[in-house]
Amino acid sequence: MTAPGPGTVRPGGRTARIRDAVRRATLAELAESGHQGLTVEGVAARSGVHRTTVYRRWGSADGLIADALDLASGEPWPLPDTGTLAGDLQTITRLVLSGFTDPGQGPLTRAFVLAAAQSPGTAAALRAFLTRRHEQATVIVKRAIERGEVPAGTDGTEVVRIAVAPLYYRLFVSGEPLDEPTADRAAAAACAAARAGAL
Repeated sequence: MTAPGPGTVRPGGRTARIRDAVRRATLAELAESGHQGLTVEGVAARSGVHRTTVYRRWGSADGLIADALDLASGEPWPLPDTGTLAGDLQTITRLVLSGFTDPGQGPLTRAFVLAAAQSPGTAAALRAFLTRRHEQATVIVKRAIERGEVPAGTDGTEVVRIAVAPLYYRLFVSGEPLDEPTADRAAAAACAAARAGAL
């Protein structure tokens, strides 16, 4: 993937508009067709950006997905501040649940994960995206440490990772039902582990 060079992206400029149009088209194509059906040609046609331009700047379907994830990783996550770690983790696991089960957003969210299983490039982009999300979420554990809810030195990234992992497992590995009680149990388990000093 060839990214625009330094200084070529101006807020509101032509490059930014092209990148936004291509990103929107990539997300729409991915949601409709999945990783296997995502093509540079399809994105070019949907976005109205010439195919040659898309090939030159993104190179491939994997480059398109990686760029979409890169843009998304810079967007803030609506993190909760309920006053307790238990409440914050429950809110986060419910956010993840809704991201997977929402009729509009769910197909796209699932498509990203499934694409990562088929493409090393997409897997690396998804890993970077999730790393950024986990880093953003560590603030809830920092607040919990300050309140004395969990021991100093508790790994905030690991707490969040353990809270959301059961949801991914059920959806992509075991095929078991994914619902709100499952999300709440996952949050409670991660909170208990953090309070016990296991993380």
